[in-house]
Amino acid sequence: MDILYILLPVALIIVLIIIGVFFWAVKSDQFDDLEGPAHRILMDDDDTKTRTGKNSSSASNMPD
Repeated sequence: MDILYILLPVALIIVLIIIGVFFWAVKSDQFDDLEGPAHRILMDDDDTKTRTGKNSSSASNMPD
């Protein structure tokens, strides 16, 4: 029974720390856009731009 006098305050301190970390994460915009980076990986927009840029620049450098 004496262990409860130690475990309850320790548990409350841990809960307060977890709540503080959660509110810090929300305040610093950690949860703003959860799906954006996952969709951005699947997009090939940058890859196609570099391919067309390389092809057009190599074609313009060809001698007549």
